[in-house]
Amino acid sequence: MTVTVPSLAAQLRRKRSEMMVSEVEAVALRLFEERGFDAVTVDDVASEARISVRTFYRYFPAKDDVLQVNIDRRSEALRVALSGRPPDEAPLRSLRLALEEVVSAEDPALLRRWIAVVASTPSVVKAVLGGIQLKGQRVMAEFLGARLGLSSDALVPTMLAAAVGGVIQAAHTQWFIHGGDLATMISDGLEILERGIGSDPATWAAGTDSPKRGRRKRAGPRAAT
Repeated sequence: MTVTVPSLAAQLRRKRSEMMVSEVEAVALRLFEERGFDAVTVDDVASEARISVRTFYRYFPAKDDVLQVNIDRRSEALRVALSGRPPDEAPLRSLRLALEEVVSAEDPALLRRWIAVVASTPSVVKAVLGGIQLKGQRVMAEFLGARLGLSSDALVPTMLAAAVGGVIQAAHTQWFIHGGDLATMISDGLEILERGIGSDPATWAAGTDSPKRGRRKRAGPRAAT
C-alpha cells in the first residue's frame, strides 16, 4: 500500500490554519464570557483577533461554528487514538482507553470555559449537541462498525456509540459541577458500561440487524380452569 506524505508546504499551511482557528476561538470565547454569546458579533471577534471579517468567514461559516472547534478537535484526536489501538482488543476497552488518552491531553480550563458558555446560551445548545452526535459519536460508530463487521449506521454500532456518548455527557456534567478528574470519571463510567454489556462482541450483534428477525408474539389469554 502506498502512503502519501503531505508536502512540507502543505503541512505548513495546515499548521497555520490550525493556529488561526485556535487564536480566533480563544478571542471569541473570551468575548462570549465577557458579553454573552448573543451580544457578540462577527465584527467584534474579527476586530479583537485583528483579522478581517472575510478572513473570519474563511475559517468559520458562522459565529456558532466557533463553538464547534472543541468538538472537531476531540473527534479528530479520538479518531487518531482509536486507529492506534490493537485490533484484537475488546472494542469497548479500546474506546475507553482511547477516550482516556484524548481527554487527559485536553486543557481542562479551556474545556470548562467552553461548557460554561454553551450552558449559558440556550440558542446554541441544540447545535452543539448535534455537533457532538454527528462528529464524536460518528467516529465511535465507525470504529465499532469496523470492529464488528457492520455498517456504521447499523443498530448495534449506533446504539453503543450513543450509550458511550451518554456516559461522556454525564461525566462532563458531574465534572463541571463537582470537579475532579474528567478523564478518570469517563473511564470509570465506561468500565461500568463495559461490564454491563460484556466484552464479547459476538453477543452484541447476534441477530439484531437481521430483517428476518420478527417481533415476539404476544401470549394469548389463558384458558379458564
